[in-house]
This record gives sequence, structure tokens and C-alpha cells, in this order.
Amino acid sequence: MTEATYTVEGMTCAHCASSVREEVGELAGVASVDVDVATGFVKVTSEAPLTRDEIEAAVSEAGYRLVA
Repeated sequence: MTEATYTVEGMTCAHCASSVREEVGELAGVASVDVDVATGFVKVTSEAPLTRDEIEAAVSEAGYRLVA
């Protein structure tokens, strides 16, 4: 298992977190997604490393923007 943390811009509430969690969670191999709205951090645990492009596309699909 691998873990990676990303910063997502624009999340302000539990619904935002749920949307990001759902979209990122649908990526192949993702075991868990932890979202902290207060910090904007999204921690992804997956069977194998995911590319930044994969995470960015899922976050964008949820309506938010991946930063740093």
C-alpha cells in the first residue's frame, strides 16, 4: 500500500469533502480517501502509486482544483 497527500482548493463543507472522496475513491486501486476540509488535505491510500494526473482529473470531476 502507498499513501500520498494532496492539497485541494475550494472545499468548504462536508458535502465538498464527500464529493472529492467519492470521485477519488472510484480510481482503480484506491483503498481509502481521507479529506480534511479545514486544511484542504486529501490523503489517498492505494494499492499502487497513482499519477498526479489521475488524482487531478478525479478532483476536477468533483468540481475542485488540485494545488501543490
